[in-house]
Amino acid sequence: MSATRSADVRTAIERCRVEDLTPVSLDAESIPSTAPDALRELKQELDADGLVPARVTVDARFGEDCSFATQDEADRVREYVQAASFLGASIVTVEFDSVGDESKVRPALAAVAERAHREGVTLDVAGPITLDE
Repeated sequence: MSATRSADVRTAIERCRVEDLTPVSLDAESIPSTAPDALRELKQELDADGLVPARVTVDARFGEDCSFATQDEADRVREYVQAASFLGASIVTVEFDSVGDESKVRPALAAVAERAHREGVTLDVAGPITLDE
């Protein structure tokens, strides 16, 4: 994959105009529901207030050494990836303090990162492990 921007991307950036909007970071817990109707309403409220979601932060729990619990938590994070994409946020930050079993959590987060990539969202992992290792 090339780090050089394509001509189409450069052209889009060159034609950017400044908007009078305030970027905000949303805590996942503050999003009432990840259902499309609820997200649509939240997006309309943000738009009305001149706010644009830039990031969604998810406080995750990967401390349990259980494949099912890890998968459930990864699925929950994946819901917020989809919500971020729907809202137009470009980054989802997953914050967690502990890892029950790294060999279970790392592939689960890698799968979420792949989904985020397909949704046009960057997954940012802020915890005791990273996906780069």
